Amino acid sequence: MMVFGLIALIAGAASALMFASIVSGALISLVLVYLAPLPLMLAAIAWGPLCGALGGIVATLVIAGALSPPLALGYGFAFALPAWWLGHLAMLGRPVTLGRPASGTAGSDAASVQVEWYPLGRILLWIAALATLLTAGSLYSLGSDASAISDAMRRGFAKILSMVSETTVTESDPRVGLMVAVIPVLVAASQMATLTLNLWLAAKVAAVSGRLHRPWPDLSSTSLPPMTLVALCVALAFSFFSGMTGILAVVVTTVVMMAYALVGLAVLHTITRDLANRGIWLASAYAILFMFSVSLILLTALGLADAVFGFRERFLRNRQPPPLPTT
Repeated sequence: MMVFGLIALIAGAASALMFASIVSGALISLVLVYLAPLPLMLAAIAWGPLCGALGGIVATLVIAGALSPPLALGYGFAFALPAWWLGHLAMLGRPVTLGRPASGTAGSDAASVQVEWYPLGRILLWIAALATLLTAGSLYSLGSDASAISDAMRRGFAKILSMVSETTVTESDPRVGLMVAVIPVLVAASQMATLTLNLWLAAKVAAVSGRLHRPWPDLSSTSLPPMTLVALCVALAFSFFSGMTGILAVVVTTVVMMAYALVGLAVLHTITRDLANRGIWLASAYAILFMFSVSLILLTALGLADAVFGFRERFLRNRQPPPLPTT
């Protein structure tokens, strides 16, 4: 129990220190802030959700004492709570026997009992939901309606552009308008990517250290529930509305499309299995992805096409050997 509490204390202190590094103004602090949920996710995955929750409480208290209670409250909702919940979902499983939950009766065969882990596609949907909530929270922190949020962003971006260009930039400048229109999309995509990356890193560190108490999942088989495509179409339709309805619909559309982009990566890993130089092809694809963010559109299209036409299912079916003759 003492070791358990010490691990929670260390995870919380590490996360708080990474988050508080932003006050230094150093460029590396941006990376540390993005990785602040990592220690808590690792604690939740490797030592259980209770350890991750205790670590989040410790980190919140440290930030409240070192910086300010409002900042600690924001950290708790934006970093500690998502880290704990995603770590809990990653290790959530139930025993099943012959496709049904284990009854626990004496007649059940213990050798046939397996663990059904929480589906990766649903974890991806939870990440999208959390990214939506965090983006909406950051927008509402600027104002209570669309006009107030837009005015606050225009003032802020005009001030930033004036400092960078050393000339006076007005709020009516086209560059300011472009940034106001794009920033909800960028924030939502950033939240989605940050949560996904932190969860993958935490699981990978736990697996390497031998603390991952589940088999490593087949990431290339990740797929979203069928109703996700319907939700995307509805959000895309509402994104043409004005006011907060349109802004929030744009945020939902962005995170769901990011989810399908990640599914597109899974499709890419599946359909390149038979290539001779698979490593080179995948490395080139990731390099293009990091250098040209517009390539996310192609990945999203690939993920959507797989959801509609079932590319991976057809590919895996064609790779199966022909049935043996019966005579």
